[in-house]
Amino acid sequence: MSTPSSLPPLTAANPSHNSLARLGWRRLRRDRLGFAALCIVGVYLLLALGAWSGLLARHWQDEVAKPFAPPTLFVGVGPQHVELNAADIDAASQRSRAAAAGDSSAATGLAASEDPLAADMAAAQQQAAQYRSAEAPKADSLPLGADQRGRDVLQKVLQGTATSLLVGLSGALLALAIGTVLGAISGYFGGLLDDLLLWGYSVFTSVPDMLLLLAFAAVSGRGIGTVVLVMAFTSWTGSYRLMRAEFLKHKSREYVRAADAIGASHSRRMFHHILPNVSHLLLVQFSMLTVALIKYEAILSFLGFGVGVTQVSLGAMLAEAPAELLQGYWWQMLTVTVVMSLLVTAFALLTDSLRDALDPKVK
Repeated sequence: MSTPSSLPPLTAANPSHNSLARLGWRRLRRDRLGFAALCIVGVYLLLALGAWSGLLARHWQDEVAKPFAPPTLFVGVGPQHVELNAADIDAASQRSRAAAAGDSSAATGLAASEDPLAADMAAAQQQAAQYRSAEAPKADSLPLGADQRGRDVLQKVLQGTATSLLVGLSGALLALAIGTVLGAISGYFGGLLDDLLLWGYSVFTSVPDMLLLLAFAAVSGRGIGTVVLVMAFTSWTGSYRLMRAEFLKHKSREYVRAADAIGASHSRRMFHHILPNVSHLLLVQFSMLTVALIKYEAILSFLGFGVGVTQVSLGAMLAEAPAELLQGYWWQMLTVTVVMSLLVTAFALLTDSLRDALDPKVK
């Protein structure tokens, strides 16, 4: 007696059960440039996680080296910074006091032995020498050099990268959420609500992005949370325009009509049926927004509207570079430029690869 043939198993080898995410991952792995960019971004994220958790760059504020200590491989390159130690300062103070005492004795006709305050000043100097704390030895060079206060540039750039990534990722996620919700409502319902939201979109896009950012930042003040909110509230327009167009296109498709026929609510049709079919566009938009907001944060911090004075970011380090370059100290500027260029380039290449990999029309 013959048995009916069973259905094929749901395995990865069966192409009919390959999801868009699985197909996109396969295409991304075949794209060598895109996969390399993904690995670089992954390394940056791991370093940022280490800095956020306190495992890396925890002591970035410690003055562990002499001011403007050069990189280890370039000890003899660049200007030599002369630092006065405590002994030099004491010797200069004694010479100035001796000169002042001589001038005073010459002016008043009193010798040093006749000065009524001479004994008290000598006793005070001896007691001050007893209570003077010994300074910890500071390094003459560091792997990537030191800044004006003797802080390690390597630890600063790790902490600064973590801060810039936190601002970029958080701002992009918040901007994406605002744009997606408003775009979904505008495109799905249409009518007067769509006109009102389009009017708000037109108002935001009529002002240049950088001018809008500076205006919000000047009013809100400095700090990581403020920068995230400012950039999210000024960067949602691109996601709104994209989601509005997609929801306008998908709300009349057959699968949405079928969901309406079985009694699905508006919110279920919007966020359970339509949104998963446009999620690949949101992922690409998220990558693009992250790149843009990292650059915006650098510009805001460079202009003095970014992170606080007790915080560090790539933009804050760039703000210190012009004064250092005028004196010939180039290592912090070079380090920040290389780290930020590699991060932005990797994110941009990953965005292009994700756009190609997640496009359902690409076979």
